[in-house]
Amino acid sequence: MTATTATPATTSTGRVWFAADAAVAGANAAAYLLVGTQLADLLGGSADTYRWAGGFLVAFALGVAVYARSTMPAAAGWAIVVANVLWVIGSLEVAATGALGLDGPGRGWVLAQAVVVGVFAVLQGRSLRRR
Repeated sequence: MTATTATPATTSTGRVWFAADAAVAGANAAAYLLVGTQLADLLGGSADTYRWAGGFLVAFALGVAVYARSTMPAAAGWAIVVANVLWVIGSLEVAATGALGLDGPGRGWVLAQAVVVGVFAVLQGRSLRRR
């Protein structure tokens, strides 16, 4: 059995990917919470869904930001990567099925988010493997 020690979250480049993820998630959270009704009018779906997603993203962004600045073990970083992969899968499902009542622009927005989150997951995973 080996002992685990706390080390910086990732390499300095890796910390950038986690910090950027936190910033993007936080910006989306703010938009969903502040203008959820307008987004529902523009993209389809319900304002309550945007507010729920915004609340979730506040918590997620805070957690990722803490990790990006911490000496937490890599397992926490991998949990963030897994959460991002699950977000991508869920986004693809929503875009493909229209599960949340999104119209064309809404589905496009969900796909664009899936691409961004997927890129973060790949870059974060690479930074964690380099440790």
